[in-house]
Amino acid sequence: MYRFIVVTDSESASGFRLAGVEVVEANTQEDASRLIPSLLNRDDTGILAVPEEFMEGLDQRVLEKIRKTYRPLVIPIPGRRRVADRTGYLERLLRRAIGYDIVLRR
Repeated sequence: MYRFIVVTDSESASGFRLAGVEVVEANTQEDASRLIPSLLNRDDTGILAVPEEFMEGLDQRVLEKIRKTYRPLVIPIPGRRRVADRTGYLERLLRRAIGYDIVLRR
């Protein structure tokens, strides 16, 4: 069975654990850059959620692997300071997950 794994800082880890998600703690960009490639290569990783701040610091080879692979599905978690268009963000996630553009309207 595939696992849903969240890479996050220790401050947010408890909330994800309460939701029943497997959590891998990384408090710095360096920790995340070291942990994420091994999580991508695990046979049981189905979905990997990673804060955008950690995604931004990944090596280009790792980012390319994330773009090309279908499993695990890597979902960037928006940062707390992010104020960007949430609808556009959801549309990009859907396009990546199912390979099709879906327009969300209110």
